[in-house]
Amino acid sequence: MTKGAKPRQPVPYEKRTPTIANEIVCYLFNEVQGSSVEESMRFFDDGIIYRDFNYEEVLRGKEEVRKFIQDFSFPGITFRLQKVDDGITSTSFTWEVALAGVEETTRGISLYELNLETNFINYVRDVPESAIKPPPLGTLARLLRPGLGVFQPVPLGSREGGK
Repeated sequence: MTKGAKPRQPVPYEKRTPTIANEIVCYLFNEVQGSSVEESMRFFDDGIIYRDFNYEEVLRGKEEVRKFIQDFSFPGITFRLQKVDDGITSTSFTWEVALAGVEETTRGISLYELNLETNFINYVRDVPESAIKPPPLGTLARLLRPGLGVFQPVPLGSREGGK
């Protein structure tokens, strides 16, 4: 979808260590994005559980999350924060994804929760807008990780751990 997009130069950022959930999200998306996957990974707990409604499979642990973030770190894609709540130990926020050469954006909402002992992100839930109209990010997600797409609701209680 973004074929021919020119790689951006990494944006300089001042390395910081925010400890409040909403400040971590703002730092990752507004300052670090597109510059350093490793700096982003510094904020994820070793036991991270990452659930994205584009996939049925749950990501567990930093290595699976690192691969997922790397898969979505390519020229022509930008995640833009829209609204972030004032959460301290967890935070919800809305976002949109802009793809170079694609006029429409995909929107969604996410929840990030911190491990209260480490102050690192230990739970993520990403919910993109409905697939009723085919958004470009859902197509992209299925291209990157075929066979993992969720095309129907998941029964309540069917996910291990309830998260």
